[in-house]
Amino acid sequence: MHDDTTGTPNGPQSPADAEDAVSTTPVQLPPSRLRRNRPRSRLRALIEWVVVVGGAFGLAMLIQAFLFQPFKIPSGSMIPTLKVGDRIVVNKASYHLHPVHRGDVVVFTTPDCTSVHEPEWAHCNMVGNYADLVKRVIALPGDRLAIAGDHVYVNGEMLDEPYLNTGAVTLQQPPYGCGFTGTRAHPFVIPDGMVFVMGDNRSESLDSRCFGPIPESSLVGRAFVVIWPLNRLGWL
Repeated sequence: MHDDTTGTPNGPQSPADAEDAVSTTPVQLPPSRLRRNRPRSRLRALIEWVVVVGGAFGLAMLIQAFLFQPFKIPSGSMIPTLKVGDRIVVNKASYHLHPVHRGDVVVFTTPDCTSVHEPEWAHCNMVGNYADLVKRVIALPGDRLAIAGDHVYVNGEMLDEPYLNTGAVTLQQPPYGCGFTGTRAHPFVIPDGMVFVMGDNRSESLDSRCFGPIPESSLVGRAFVVIWPLNRLGWL
């Protein structure tokens, strides 16, 4: 006989029906098991976070070592292009991919004054307070460089320098007057494997006019962007 309200037969269920009924019931773990699982879950999450943070830190170190590195500008030698306190990023891979270009803003290790040709570069010791310097590449290996008053001449032609302040005087006066003597009549030839660098703030920059051309091997990389302060964010 059937129950009209349920549509199922009356009487005891078969063993198969009983198994089906049991399988649909959620399994409840004893409270003691739940308590034992919590510490393991927290430990696993902690390990995962340590791995993620450690991996991110390691990746950042690799990027800084081989690709990009930030620098803070400590002086006004590159005004108006760079100001004191600006933060820039240097592409350390640039010169592994292409040669140095005239006009590049570069970071390089401070020259070793014991290796320069004294007394021609008589003011090299004045740069000893900095581990790295930032300047602009003015002349490349083999270029004939001359300075006459307010202008720079490379291979006999006046260099166009729109990055300078109006009225900038390239021929330095004391206290920054240095040993450079290249003139239009007697230009200085840049040796192989070296570049001649100057600051954009010509009257207040200790640069290759003071310590001579620098080895290309001393270049840390090419500065390509200002990232701080935000109102000065932009490409170089």
